[in-house]
Amino acid sequence: MIANDPYAELERRFARMSDVGRAAAILNWDRSTMMPDGASGDRADQLATLGVIAHEMIAAPEMPDLLARAEEGRASLDPWQAANLREMRRAWVHESALPADLVEARTRACSACELAWRSAKKNADFKSLLPTLSEVLNIMRRAGEAKAAALGTSSYDALLDEFEPGGRSDRIDALFAELRGFLPDLLGRVLERQKSRPEPLPLEGPFPVEAQRRLGEELIRRIGFDFHHGRLDVSAHPFTGGTADDVRITTRYDEQDFARALMGVLHETGHGLYEAGLPKAWRRQPVGNARGMTLHESQSLLMEMQACRSDAFVAFAAPRMRAAFGKEGPAWSEDNIHRLYTRVAPGFIRVDADEVTYPLHIMLRYRLERAMLAGDLPLADLPGAWNDGMRELLGIVPPDDSLGCLQDIHWPDGGWGYFPTYTLGALAAAQLFAAARRANPDLMEAIGRGDFAPLLAWLRTNVHGKGSIATTDEILTAATGTPLGASAFKAHLESRYLQA
Repeated sequence: MIANDPYAELERRFARMSDVGRAAAILNWDRSTMMPDGASGDRADQLATLGVIAHEMIAAPEMPDLLARAEEGRASLDPWQAANLREMRRAWVHESALPADLVEARTRACSACELAWRSAKKNADFKSLLPTLSEVLNIMRRAGEAKAAALGTSSYDALLDEFEPGGRSDRIDALFAELRGFLPDLLGRVLERQKSRPEPLPLEGPFPVEAQRRLGEELIRRIGFDFHHGRLDVSAHPFTGGTADDVRITTRYDEQDFARALMGVLHETGHGLYEAGLPKAWRRQPVGNARGMTLHESQSLLMEMQACRSDAFVAFAAPRMRAAFGKEGPAWSEDNIHRLYTRVAPGFIRVDADEVTYPLHIMLRYRLERAMLAGDLPLADLPGAWNDGMRELLGIVPPDDSLGCLQDIHWPDGGWGYFPTYTLGALAAAQLFAAARRANPDLMEAIGRGDFAPLLAWLRTNVHGKGSIATTDEILTAATGTPLGASAFKAHLESRYLQA
C-alpha cells in the first residue's frame, strides 16, 4: 500500500493521529472542568503518553519518504487532497522539529503549571507560580528554537506559526502600529461622548447561577449550538475544547454580574460553531481542521461583539433576560441594556474588555511574551512590567496579580504566541460581519428576531466549510474582497461608538 499509493497511506496515518489528538482533547477538557485535583499526576501521565504516541506517529522514519513520493504525484490529486498534502507537510515540519522527550516534557510541565496557576490566581500569589512557569518558559524557548531552525524563522514566529499558519511578527507589528495610530484618539472621543450622556442604570442582582445557565442555553440554541453534539460547563477560564462532533464550551458564573458569563458563553459559541461547521468529509485530516486562530477568534468575536452586542440582538434578548431573572423597570429596557453592553471603560480583565480597549490588552501581552522568550524580561519581573504596561496603555494599575499577570491561562498552559490572534481575529470579524451584511441586507432584522440562520449559513459557506483548504488571507479575500487589515475594524468602532 505504501509503495502503490503513498498519499492514501498518509491519509490513513493522519486519521489515526487525529483520533489520538481528539482523545487528548477530551481529557484536556475534563482536566479543566470535572477532574478532581488529586488526579492531576495521573492525567499528566495520560496526556504525556498520548502526546508522545502522536509525535512518534508523525515523526516516524518513513514519513519523509511518504511525503516526498506523495508530492511527486500531486498532479493526480483533487484540490482538497492537494491542500491536505500541504497541511500534512506543515504538520510534519512542526512535529519532526521536536524530539520526543521535549514533547513529553512540555505536556507534563504545562499540566503541572496549569494546576499551579489555578491556586496562584485564586490567591493572587505570583511567586508560587514561578517554579512551574519558569519550567514551561524554558521548554517553550527550546521548542521555539528547534522549530525556528526547521521553519527558517525567528523563535517567536515559529511558536506563532503553531497558532496562525504563516503568521509573522513583522506583519503583526505593522497592524498593531496602525491600531496604535488611531485607537488612543478614538478612545478619547468615545469617553468624551459617553460623558455627555446620562450613565446607564446598573442591573441589580443577585442572579442565580441556574437561571444564568438556562438563559445562556436558550440563547445559544437560537444561535445554532447543537446540544446533541456539545456541552456547556464551568471552568476557571472560559474555553472551547472537545472535537468537531463533540464541542465542549465553558464559562464561569458571577451571581452579581450575569453579563460576564453570558458574553463568555456567546463568545465560546462562536468557536463551537466554527468547529461544528468544519467540512465533515475531512474531519480526520489536517485540511479539515480550522485554518488558524485568527479565523477561530474571528468567529467568537463576530458572534459576541459584532452580532450579540448589536441593538438588534439586545432587542431580542432583553425580554428573555427579564423573564430569566424576574426583573422589570427602566434598567431592564432594551436601550439601557444595550448601552451597558457597549459601555467603553479601561478595565483590568481582558475577557471583560470592551471592543475599543481590548486590542490594548493584547498589545501588552504580545510585548511581554516576546520579551520573556527572548530573555529580555526575567520572569520574576513580569508583575512589575505588566503593571507598567497597563499604566502606559490603559491608564490603570491592577491592585493585585490576580487582576494582572495571573488572569490568563495561556502562558501556564503553553500558549506562547497565541495572544496576537485575538486582535487579528477582531480585525477579521469586522471584515466578515460587514461582508455578511452586504450579502444579506436583511441580516440585522433576522438577528432581531433571534434568527441566526442567515448569518450561520453565510459563515458555513465562506469560513467554516473551507477548513484549511486555503490560507487565512485567501479565505478572507474570497469572503470580503480584501486580505486582513484594520480599516473595517476602525469603521465598525466609529459607527457603533461615535455615530449610533
